[in-house]
Amino acid sequence: MHCTLPLTTGLGLRAPHLADVLAQRPPVAWWEVHSENYFGGGEPIAALCQLRQDYPISLHGIGLGLGSLGPLDAQHLVQLEQLVARVEPAVVSEHLAWNRHAERYFNDLLPVPRVAGVIEHLAERISIVQDTLQRPILLENVSSYVGFADELLSEAELMAELVRRTGCGLLVDLNNFYVNALNLGLNAEAELARIAGDSVYEIHVAGFEWFEGTAIDTHGAPVSAEVLALLRQALARWGAKPVLLERDTNLSDFVSLYAEYCSLDQIVKASAGNTAREYV
Repeated sequence: MHCTLPLTTGLGLRAPHLADVLAQRPPVAWWEVHSENYFGGGEPIAALCQLRQDYPISLHGIGLGLGSLGPLDAQHLVQLEQLVARVEPAVVSEHLAWNRHAERYFNDLLPVPRVAGVIEHLAERISIVQDTLQRPILLENVSSYVGFADELLSEAELMAELVRRTGCGLLVDLNNFYVNALNLGLNAEAELARIAGDSVYEIHVAGFEWFEGTAIDTHGAPVSAEVLALLRQALARWGAKPVLLERDTNLSDFVSLYAEYCSLDQIVKASAGNTAREYV
């Protein structure tokens, strides 16, 4: 698998900041956007194509529902295929989650129970997506708030097996691993140790918030010191990787967000070096 994202810090681009970014062209190494926000035509996709002329773009899907039991949403997949062809992103990623049951759609990223048959189910659906897009995709681990009985393997082990079977890559969300450690008593460092560095093509960091004793992955707070410590460990273990700062709620003005980005960028450069090369 080949990745053309710079091996340094990127920033999640959200609609309230799009005009500022287009006008100012800030020195951000690369941007990630949610794929579904740019399905169809109109001003959003035109703006994204303008941005693509100057920056690498990562397309990050939130609605495909790879772990759902029913057939993949054919229209969703067609729209994603069209967007990929138009934008020519550096990478395309999807969450290791489910969001549909029968005729109901859940606006959430629900964790896939790691029970018998799940590997075969996911591998088949990942292969369909990759065959449609004519490229490998990245899988992202998700946050969980309840445990499931009869699970056979950890999320990191599941991800590693899907890489082996499908040739996909991994997008490792360190905040999600840490949230799961807080809520379920898992060991985030042990999960990282189960992941081979050559399968990782992107890393996410974000902030969480506490609600009634539960850590919630809101992407609405600064990155915690504990997640930054995990980032330093990951980069020391795996070497330089593209690292993304995500912020989706409690959005500040772009000046404040860019300052947060610059602080993270200093950590990434100090931990892994500012190589800005491509890797395979």
